[in-house]
Amino acid sequence: MHETERHRVILAAAQSHPVVTVAELCEMTGSSEATIRRDIAALDEHGKLRRVRGGAEAINPPAQGGLMGRPFSVNETINIGQKRAIARVAAEMCSDGEPIIINGGTTTFQMVHHLTARRMSVFTNSFAIAEFLIHNSRNSVVIPGGTVYREQNVILSPFGGVVASHFYAKRMFIGCQGIGSHGLMEADPMVVQSELALIGQADELIVLADSSKFSGRSSLILCGLDQISTVITDGGIRDEDRQMLETAGVRLIVADTMAQAEPNAA
Repeated sequence: MHETERHRVILAAAQSHPVVTVAELCEMTGSSEATIRRDIAALDEHGKLRRVRGGAEAINPPAQGGLMGRPFSVNETINIGQKRAIARVAAEMCSDGEPIIINGGTTTFQMVHHLTARRMSVFTNSFAIAEFLIHNSRNSVVIPGGTVYREQNVILSPFGGVVASHFYAKRMFIGCQGIGSHGLMEADPMVVQSELALIGQADELIVLADSSKFSGRSSLILCGLDQISTVITDGGIRDEDRQMLETAGVRLIVADTMAQAEPNAA
């Protein structure tokens, strides 16, 4: 990750948490501890954050706490071509009249451009997805009750919800922090809790993950590969990752990034 991008991630993370640790920033950026410490020192010197023992904190932290992981505004600029191609393939799996779940994320968000002409019931915990579909389609949109986390653009509640617990879906489309032999990984316990409550309510779990996610790791496992029906990724996937999915019995779809249409043309 380039220095400018790392600084964006570090500043956003510091703004979202009381204190963000060096270890957490290493995980978010994929950088070494030495690199992160240099970045923190530079940002502290320029008065953009405050260096503390083992990490950093914001100069003016917000009243509301945030979630672990990179902010939506940072993630949406990373591997955008691959994400659009993956989302186009995912949207092609949807049919009018079907209830679906679309979990919050920057790859799943790209599906909305291809759903404007559909007539489906869409449950989503993504504020951005719900807002787009409400204003640009005639899909029925269902959202859970809870708190809007601005940095990740999602709606979460530690108490679950009656609507969420009774919503059946043909398919659930979900992104992830990382994917490996142990399964899907996420960065924040509240995100895991929210997603676990929905995974069992869909006939199929479809994972949208660009090829960089196969190198991503986190401390929290959301679910095993045995619970995944399909993974949609791009042509950058490694042979060993293809083999891992095949061994686990997971269907793999590789999206053609060269064939993607402009998102607003769908």
